Amino acid sequence: MKFEKICVLGLGYIGLPTASTFATHGVQVTGVDINQKVVGILRSGDIHIHEPGLRTLVQAAFRSGTLQVSDTPEKADAFIIAVPTPIQEDKTADMRAVVSAAEAIIPFLEFGNLVVLESTSPPRTTVDLVRPILERSGLKAGEDFFLVYSAERVLPGQILQELIENARVIGGIDRASAEAGAELYGTFARGEILLTDATTAEMVKLMENTYRDINIAAANEFARLAHKFGINFWEARQLANLHPRVEVLKAGPGVGGHCISVDPWFLVEAAPDRTPLIRQARDINDSQPAFAAGLLEKELGSLAGKKVAALGLAYKPDVDDLRESPAIHFVELLVEADAKVKTYEPFKPDAAIPGAEAAASLEEALAEADALVLLVDHEQFRSLEPDQAAGQMTGKIVLDTRGVWDDRWEKAGFKLLTLGKGKGNG
Repeated sequence: MKFEKICVLGLGYIGLPTASTFATHGVQVTGVDINQKVVGILRSGDIHIHEPGLRTLVQAAFRSGTLQVSDTPEKADAFIIAVPTPIQEDKTADMRAVVSAAEAIIPFLEFGNLVVLESTSPPRTTVDLVRPILERSGLKAGEDFFLVYSAERVLPGQILQELIENARVIGGIDRASAEAGAELYGTFARGEILLTDATTAEMVKLMENTYRDINIAAANEFARLAHKFGINFWEARQLANLHPRVEVLKAGPGVGGHCISVDPWFLVEAAPDRTPLIRQARDINDSQPAFAAGLLEKELGSLAGKKVAALGLAYKPDVDDLRESPAIHFVELLVEADAKVKTYEPFKPDAAIPGAEAAASLEEALAEADALVLLVDHEQFRSLEPDQAAGQMTGKIVLDTRGVWDDRWEKAGFKLLTLGKGKGNG
């Protein structure tokens, strides 16, 4: 097949890099987003996502004339659905954006087209949800058009590199569809392209992130045990990892992002009677912000009225992605306890949490604080000098939920609490 024009529905953390990468490889691309603000920002030459190198790539695609943005789809050789699939309050998948995107494609779907679902989805979404919607067009999947599932497996902060170099699993509703998908992504992919069926491809993505979630849950539980037994988790982890077949992950204030903290719930929803371990891991990681907040409350006696500087709101270091961030949940818990919280997120300074105050600078966040909490180990925070904080804060309590600050804080007169470091041991 020859793909001269593609339509990418959803211009978020995956859709925009994907659209721009295709465009800079000579394919005519229409990027579609129903958010008029996003469309307006892109048309003005700016971008709405912080990702190294993305601005340059997007601008190059616009200059070449191969990328345009719109709020509605149009005819194309291939359609890529890259819309969000968040979880709802009851921990079930919110598939409304996928449904809307598939329905939006129907008027433009033609014989020989390829449709790709990239959105992370519960097993059988491609065959049981997307396929019937698209077939309302009167065309039959596998006979009149190709249909595949191929999720991205990229790391924020390295998306552009991994988009091209990572291995890609493409699952078709039939072999011909999978081969068509391989031909499409072969436009730019350097990593190995592996073909399978659509449901297996969906399961691969969920397995990868669920595996990570379970292992992080083990690390977080080890850290809780360290407080009970009065030992240092970080030292124990380092010693345990000397074993050639052991790799205990880092503990932290929880698990965030749109993948690891969300995808396991898709499996729990699909088969609740067969996922007790997966559910338990989710419960442990979801409750970790409360455990971390409890460490601070125990030290302060009460959080009511206390001025707390909370550093970082993103779900991981050096990105602006706040989706499902445990740091946000931590701050919400402090607000509920009537603490006076100032947050500072350098990659998204205007990020606001109800009841908390968003500081425009690190200095503003630290000013007259009774306690300081490191929630995200951005490089700017890792290198924060204790003397700088001491000169601005009123109190001397510091909680490090990432295990990155050392005894220099204690030498500067602070009481350093570290998640995973039990009292009575160094």
